[in-house]
Amino acid sequence: MSEDLYDRLVEGDHRALARAITNIENRAPGYRDLVSKLYAHAGDAEVIGITGSPGSGKSTLVDKLAVHYRERGETVGVIAVDPSSPFTGGAVLGDRVRMASNVGDMDVFVRSMSARGTLGGLSTATSDAVKALDAFGKDVIIIETVGAGQNEIDIVRTADTVAVLVPPGSGDSVQTLKAGILEIGDVFVVNKADKSGADRTVQELREMIQLRPDTPGPRGLASPAGGDGHHGHGHGDGHGQGHGSGPGHRDGHGGGGGHGGGNGHGGEHGESDVPWAEDEEEEETEAWVPRIVETVATKGEGVEELVETVDDHHAHLVESGQLEEKARTRTAEEIRTLLRQDTAGLLEGEVDRRGGMDDLVDAVLADETDPYTLADELIEPLAECLADRPDDGE
Repeated sequence: MSEDLYDRLVEGDHRALARAITNIENRAPGYRDLVSKLYAHAGDAEVIGITGSPGSGKSTLVDKLAVHYRERGETVGVIAVDPSSPFTGGAVLGDRVRMASNVGDMDVFVRSMSARGTLGGLSTATSDAVKALDAFGKDVIIIETVGAGQNEIDIVRTADTVAVLVPPGSGDSVQTLKAGILEIGDVFVVNKADKSGADRTVQELREMIQLRPDTPGPRGLASPAGGDGHHGHGHGDGHGQGHGSGPGHRDGHGGGGGHGGGNGHGGEHGESDVPWAEDEEEEETEAWVPRIVETVATKGEGVEELVETVDDHHAHLVESGQLEEKARTRTAEEIRTLLRQDTAGLLEGEVDRRGGMDDLVDAVLADETDPYTLADELIEPLAECLADRPDDGE
């Protein structure tokens, strides 16, 4: 990898950025040295993950999001992770015909990448490409995933904020969310909200979010829907109702986001009649209740509210310290992934030294050995080598 490519990328050369991502995706010689250098320039971009079932309108929504961020003066990088071809390993939907609004805008960089068979829809190359966009200086990086159902959980390890798209009137799709993807969403987007069944989908999502184990409060009365104007209840010396978009407070303020007015204040903040209120007050202020936003991406409706919700979540991450925790978790996972890959590469070499995988399989089928014994034998030289290494300082 030439030093010139690195220099041009960090200086803002779009052609160098495109070539660097190509080398990263193809795992070309020298790509690791390039990514290693990029780490010193990365860490400032806000990373947003967009996932959901196929046909939910992810590409169209991402296109409109990019337009909105550009109108705010921010630069945008988009990585569209597509299903991989079983023949070439490349992205099947590389044309991205639904992302046409930003054509010609050099401050919006759109790149399709292959999932390369990973169940979570993301590959290590995707994370490395995010580093390239970050080091390049993009303010916002949007990752659109394959949309393969509950296997989309890899996005959590890469994005700061995850938005899950759910098409309206799809009861089966909402039920599928219970299997796992429900737990990864920071924002749930009912796209195509002008279609019939949108209200029911919003209600189903609201009920399911209340059942999430990380939803604040054991009473399960928090209203997670954003901007839907539903009622929440606040308690004080008396009782009051209010309207809003998030969990209610137990200090007499109206629920739903704490925006509505409660009329049962006691003193300055009201006396709580809930025994666990005082103990959980600090915990609740640090918890994020997933919000629900309705959009019609083809018309650009609801996009501004979605961006504001993402901004709110990012601010929450910063204030609560969770953004730093996410960065630590992400880095730890990157280290583990590289160790797994490199160790697998070393063991593949040992397999070849022993005659190749076919010979090992023949030995197992001939009842001469078994896979567990073979694995132990293959890993033993590496384990002995590490065990014989002196401790630091010796």
